[in-house]
Amino acid sequence: MPSLSLGHYAVSAAAAFALLTGCGGLQSPIGARAAPPSTFYAQASRAQSVGTGNSTVHFVYAANYSSDNVSAYAIDASDGALTQVAGSPFAAGGFSIAVAIDPTGKFAYVANPYTGNVSAYAINASSGALTQLPDSPVPAGTDPFGVAVNPSGKFAYVANEGSGNVTVYAIRRSGALTQVKGSPFAAGGFPVGVAIDPTGKFAYVTNIDYSSGSVFAYAINASSGALTQVPGSPFAEGTYPTEVAIEPSGKFAYVTNQGSSDVSAYAINAKSGALTQIKGSPFAAGTTPIGVAVDPTGKFAYVANEGYNGNGNVSAYAINARSGVLTQVHGSPFAAGALESYGIAIDPTGKFAYVSNYGSDSVSGFAINGKTGVLKPVQGSPFAAGYSPTGVAIR
Repeated sequence: MPSLSLGHYAVSAAAAFALLTGCGGLQSPIGARAAPPSTFYAQASRAQSVGTGNSTVHFVYAANYSSDNVSAYAIDASDGALTQVAGSPFAAGGFSIAVAIDPTGKFAYVANPYTGNVSAYAINASSGALTQLPDSPVPAGTDPFGVAVNPSGKFAYVANEGSGNVTVYAIRRSGALTQVKGSPFAAGGFPVGVAIDPTGKFAYVTNIDYSSGSVFAYAINASSGALTQVPGSPFAEGTYPTEVAIEPSGKFAYVTNQGSSDVSAYAINAKSGALTQIKGSPFAAGTTPIGVAVDPTGKFAYVANEGYNGNGNVSAYAINARSGVLTQVHGSPFAAGALESYGIAIDPTGKFAYVSNYGSDSVSGFAINGKTGVLKPVQGSPFAAGYSPTGVAIR
């Protein structure tokens, strides 16, 4: 059973599930090695990187779509090699697809589209192990795909592809999630990816409406977390926009367009949150780009390309600090050494990048040249993961 690519099929997650079960490709969603629903690309690409501020060890978390769990790895600070954490992988919900870490590094949140909920975990600061919180999982909308936590660590946002909205949760001290008043908030036909700007003032949601892609922009109420669409929203996009990343200064946003194999770049209005396409946008990427991440310095952007032929790779760009224009770095795209690359995350030191490879059940690691942005595979890459790893995040 081939994966249901947006480039070939225009079906909702629910339709994809029905197709798989109806044709015998999926006997049981739990533990089955099934092709993902068409719009799983959104948060397959989700790559949130956060630092702990007081820890010398960082951890990588990969959501494994077809084995309903999360693989956890410790990063070797000297060479970027990964070692699986004791107890990994950790159980999640049905078709776990997206993972986000709160800014303190204490909690992890995983979106589960098949079961329509979000799993919440406490992270052991020393070992990186995950422990599900007592009231986890919590209900979300239909087919939750994207998940993000705002910089204050007070709120979590989940894009629900099937119900066309965004669920907003308040994060309690324990890490538990409680829906805020007014949630969920409308987000068009098929919202999939979600990102919060560094100030915590604005949220951006990609929408893969099959007639015309768009990005919804919202102002965030600082006290309640509630969303209000900004003037001009939604903003026009390329074909099947999947993921959005915002560079550290909050000046620019980058969106991968899976259907048109390019990356749209926007300037962000610091007062209103409105988006204006940058001159020269969209910029060419590889075949079917999905994941996108910006390094902590804001100098480079990286895009994970699935590739119709199954050979995934990573496009690397230098970011013009004034204009936001993207220029591919020498040697780009870089081979991932595995099949069907989807998610990408960069560690808080900016030294390493990690890519989830859905087709080969692995995570590729790269060392980043801080001057040029060039990627070089780390020793031992790629590293074994669960079945069909998609979203990836770093603590």
